[in-house]
Amino acid sequence: MGDMAPEVIKCSQKKTYYKKIGRSIFISMILVPVVSFILILGTGYYYFTTSIENSTISSMKRIVYDHRHMIESFLMERKADLEFVLSSYSFDDMVRPDEIDKVFGYLQKGSKAFLDLGVFNKKGVHVAYYGPYKLSGKIYKNAAWFKEVMKKGFYISDVFLGYRRVPHFVIAIAKGDKENRWVVRATIDTYMFNNLVKNVRIGKTGEAYILNARGIFQTERRSGGNLMDIDPDKLRYPSDDKEITTFIEKDARKDTYLYATAWMKNRDWLLVVRQQKSDAFSALYMAAYLILAFTVVGGGLIVGMAFYLTGRIVRSMKRMDEEKEGLGQQLIRASRLAEIGEMSTGIAHEINNPLQIMKSEQTLIKTILSELKEKGDLKDSEDLKEMEDSVDQIDTQISRCSQITQSVLKFGRKSEPDYRDMDLAVFIPEITTMVEKKAAVHGISLDENIAEGTPRVHGDPTQLQQVLLNLFNNAIDAIVDRHGSRGGELIVVAGPKKDGKVEISVKDNGSGISPESLPKIFSPFYTTKPVGKGTGLGLSVCYGIINSMGGVMEVDSEMGVGTTFLITLPSVV
Repeated sequence: MGDMAPEVIKCSQKKTYYKKIGRSIFISMILVPVVSFILILGTGYYYFTTSIENSTISSMKRIVYDHRHMIESFLMERKADLEFVLSSYSFDDMVRPDEIDKVFGYLQKGSKAFLDLGVFNKKGVHVAYYGPYKLSGKIYKNAAWFKEVMKKGFYISDVFLGYRRVPHFVIAIAKGDKENRWVVRATIDTYMFNNLVKNVRIGKTGEAYILNARGIFQTERRSGGNLMDIDPDKLRYPSDDKEITTFIEKDARKDTYLYATAWMKNRDWLLVVRQQKSDAFSALYMAAYLILAFTVVGGGLIVGMAFYLTGRIVRSMKRMDEEKEGLGQQLIRASRLAEIGEMSTGIAHEINNPLQIMKSEQTLIKTILSELKEKGDLKDSEDLKEMEDSVDQIDTQISRCSQITQSVLKFGRKSEPDYRDMDLAVFIPEITTMVEKKAAVHGISLDENIAEGTPRVHGDPTQLQQVLLNLFNNAIDAIVDRHGSRGGELIVVAGPKKDGKVEISVKDNGSGISPESLPKIFSPFYTTKPVGKGTGLGLSVCYGIINSMGGVMEVDSEMGVGTTFLITLPSVV
């Protein structure tokens, strides 16, 4: 019980700790997201509403721009029709009744907007006329439109009553010099022009109309406003001839409208497009309702998710703490292994010195035996032959021990990477020699298959040795785990690939790697071995070494069948 008491206290402290963490996370997951959510929605609402406002205003400006262009094009086309008449006919032709009838027929074919056609001499006398009114002989020298056309050569009038006492406007063009100047004038169908201007549909309340510079309606307004009435709203007029001005203002009936205005006809006419504000910004108001709904629903979701995620986070923290403790133990074991490696390097160095002495003594013994035989002091016998065989065996074993210590020293030597060209046909057998005894002890057959003509590879021999030794040792452990001391197979194959690279494969018939572990096999500190038998560093280090050499390391494994590691390295060109 005395031994268990600290564990019980530690467990209780952990529970209290995780409860406090859980409460803190829960509060944070409610407060922080809610505040952030509100800030985001507020910011989003601001920019979204600004975007909608700008989009609505831009759309209104575009409508005004397109509508102004359409109206001006209509007027310029009628002007072009009259200019064509002036260029095709003389004054004498036009004053003949049959000729002016024919000309008007041509104009009517081009556009039904022409209601009549008249010809005037330089004194303003209506000398020829085709139309529904009796205007021939009327004198217009004092009419505003006649003065303007005689001065400018072209004029489009405001809507006026004239002799006919009906609202209309005319297009007039003058031809000839000052002494022989004459004028052609056409009346435009006011009804057709009125419909052309009014033909704007924006939402439910959008409408378009034209005012002159004095605020008099040149076209009708659907919401109230007849031809030649004074606009009761007294709109602000833009200061720039080409500028399209937008503003929000209440009309005479206190209804709030979004206006867009633009000058036409050299600041004689003002095109006005307007739409009730509630109609123009209906999408904005809908967005406000939706954002409010999102806020309520989002807040509920945040609270609900807080309960769920807090539990998951606390459980993940527990698991991470447990893994952290395990990683700490693995690092301690890895540090111990590193120290053992350094010690083994020192031991190998110390062993190498006695081996050199033993080698010298063995050589001396062999020399003495040879001299004694030559002198005849020793006669050939079975005992002498056995002694010579023993001396040779001592030489063989000393060489072998020396080779082993040299390999250990070479493997454990700390130095910068020394990249060089390596012949795998020579290099791989040197590595397999280091593990062949271990494999034989466990009844594992170790086979090599180095293809003829395998290109050299470029890399650090010590690092590549480390990679292959790690793969061999892992393979032996997996084979022993599955087969025990018999039936194991370890096959090392190397050869060229079609893409000019070299492939090395290490294949075993061991226990294999599970599908769950396979994606994580090259992760640092991940190991499938029991506690105390692996640090989880070997394969991650091997992967990094091969990657630094410009190669690729892959693995293919099946539980109960075996594992194959494939190393692809660039060949030396």
